[in-house]
Amino acid sequence: MGRVFMPPVDNPFEAVAAAVDRLARECRVIVVDMHAEATSEKIAMGWHLDGRVAAVVGTHTTCRPRTPASSRRHRYITDVGMTGPHDSIIGMARATSSRNSSRAFRAHGAAEENPRLQAVVVDADERTGLARDIVRLDCRSRHHRRAPRR
Repeated sequence: MGRVFMPPVDNPFEAVAAAVDRLARECRVIVVDMHAEATSEKIAMGWHLDGRVAAVVGTHTTCRPRTPASSRRHRYITDVGMTGPHDSIIGMARATSSRNSSRAFRAHGAAEENPRLQAVVVDADERTGLARDIVRLDCRSRHHRRAPRR
């Protein structure tokens, strides 16, 4: 978990290094989910783990995924994407969230428009533990009807 604009946590760079060292004794392929608000922190984690893990994938910001980037030794994507209603404001109804945007955050009604499941598939070499490829998935419901615009 990142620290920028998030609740206080231990240093994620130190914590992940210890976790990767421990996991490397048990398995070869390691994928890290960097749950953080700041894109810069996710990118820094990607470089921090370059060559040590198969992939670093960012989550939390529920934005549309950025194009996967890669170095020679690992795969990286800033945000895996969102599972939930895409015609929304981080999953909440647009009208309610827009009216309340100047007030302190509070729960809004959940949106239902345009549900999707987004993810990535990482093709990793079991011998080296490094990724060969990363592919984004954007699965849309065939049965959902888009709500009329207001």
